Amino acid sequence: MKDKKSIYSWALYDWANSAYATTVMAGFFPLFFKSYYSADVDVTMSTAQLGFANSLSSFVIVLLAPLLGAIADVSSLRKRFLFLFAFLGILMSASLALVGRGEWELAVFVYVLANIGFMGSNTFYDGLLPSVSSEKNVDYVSGLGFALGYLGGGVLFGLNVFMLQKPEFFGFSSEVEAIKASFVSVALWWAVFSLPLLVFVKEKKVASLGSKGSFLAGYTQLKRTFSKIAQLKGLLLFLVAYWLYIDGVDTVIRMAVDYGMALGFDTHNLILSLLIVQFVGFPATLLFAKLSYVWDTKKAIFLAIAMYLCIIVWAAMMEAVYEFYLLAVMIALVQGGIQALSRSYYAKMIPQKNSAEFFGFYNLLGKFAVILGPMVVGVMAVLSESSRIGIASVSIFFIVGAILLYFVDEKKVAKDVKEALS
Repeated sequence: MKDKKSIYSWALYDWANSAYATTVMAGFFPLFFKSYYSADVDVTMSTAQLGFANSLSSFVIVLLAPLLGAIADVSSLRKRFLFLFAFLGILMSASLALVGRGEWELAVFVYVLANIGFMGSNTFYDGLLPSVSSEKNVDYVSGLGFALGYLGGGVLFGLNVFMLQKPEFFGFSSEVEAIKASFVSVALWWAVFSLPLLVFVKEKKVASLGSKGSFLAGYTQLKRTFSKIAQLKGLLLFLVAYWLYIDGVDTVIRMAVDYGMALGFDTHNLILSLLIVQFVGFPATLLFAKLSYVWDTKKAIFLAIAMYLCIIVWAAMMEAVYEFYLLAVMIALVQGGIQALSRSYYAKMIPQKNSAEFFGFYNLLGKFAVILGPMVVGVMAVLSESSRIGIASVSIFFIVGAILLYFVDEKKVAKDVKEALS
């Protein structure tokens, strides 16, 4: 078993940067963008501006992640790249507090850079998973990271919500000051809790190739791996299956608040439900990691997919606000589990020496997964004139993803990948 200090130090990075995901991405920035940064702009236009910002940052990471992952693998630069992107995200998170009312162009610019820092660092964070885990405990370690992410993000987000509701208690003169202070608190939280990974997680060293040599070697390795992946049917099958069912997961995450608003639930209920997801998600993710030992990883993923299908049915039928809270609990029970076990299942199939590069491809699919699902929900809602049918359409992603996953044999895939890259 790997050193416990390195395991917990690695997992704490999820505790650190999840504060950005909850307070900035999911919580305050979208609301603050409409009411403050883009206050004098048409509501429809501000939605488009925010959508453009999210799409642009994802597109940049899609282009960069596989190549930088390959460079990191051949040069032992995973930690350095992680902290380079983390520093960018931390700096830009704090910089959001300096953007004034109506300065939506600057807000979008800073937010795009912050997103790039957040998503880019996650690629190399995932790439370090094989370095701190073994085949026997990789499910637990991956689950621990997501679990601490839910807890850490929830703790700070809860404090930030309290700051917003009672700004005078914290010495702020307005809600605007409280939200800007929240952005700074995210930066500090992210920076402080990233330090254990920097100090205690060790990365296997390889001979230095120099900056030019590293780039050329990384580029060559990327081309080689890409051509090999195209020939590895088992690995491709898993990646397509993952893309489909994680598209369903991400669609539920991103559309739940909008769906709740469409049903007439107020902002207070939606924020509280987000907090419920964070705190229930902590023990539930650890429970799923334990479950993978009782069964196996693949069966636990199937259970999560089955539960998501139940969630979709529940969402399409619910009427009252208490049902929305129950929906939040149901989502929290499986969201972290399916994310953590998918990551560890993939880690079992790829070689450790190429982990950052392979996770570059893995995260690339994760970024594409936020495109198709919401579009299908929107199209079906318009065609049927029903938000309920729109949300019900997400079930197809879980069904097809599960069917494809059934035909994946991770041990055979791992053997084929090893032989192809040897």
